[in-house]
Amino acid sequence: MPLTIPNLLSLFRIAAAPFLLLAAWFGSSKLFFFIFGAMLLSDLLDGFIARALNQTSELGARLDSYGDILTYLTVPFAVWFLWPEIILHEKAYIITAVVLYILPALFSFFKFGKLATYHTWITKLSALLMSLGMIVLLLFHQPLLFHISVWFLIIETIENITITLILHTPASNIRSIGHALNLRRFRSSQKRED
Repeated sequence: MPLTIPNLLSLFRIAAAPFLLLAAWFGSSKLFFFIFGAMLLSDLLDGFIARALNQTSELGARLDSYGDILTYLTVPFAVWFLWPEIILHEKAYIITAVVLYILPALFSFFKFGKLATYHTWITKLSALLMSLGMIVLLLFHQPLLFHISVWFLIIETIENITITLILHTPASNIRSIGHALNLRRFRSSQKRED
């Protein structure tokens, strides 16, 4: 595996997930926020650095997706340990968010036998909204931005499932449904030429 800076940033998120849970288990909200902030920063930087250094790869896209899933699936458990009242109050939105994160991954896995790594523009915006929404919810106990991010996550889920339906074979770094349609046309024209 090439140990590029972007791949190391994604691996950091994967490795940090259990420590996020441990920080919460031991009741350290400061350590939780430090680790969570570092995980969000690594998510923000890995794709940017990969493109800037021309180090994008299929492996990097997969590591980034695994890091994203681990981040957003461990946070509810960590929050349960630290702020169970938030989980109880926001359980419908939290369960909805977890299901919406898992659904496109399952859909891709059943169709292609592996996780989708599309990283669309909507996915990037959704991740930003979700991160900000969770921070505002946890620090200030204001749920509105978190609620908005969950509703926006529905759009992301629909887009990712639609892309999976459009593509005949898996692909990484698909920016939009339009990009997926163009890739499908290109691959179909290549097959006709062969």
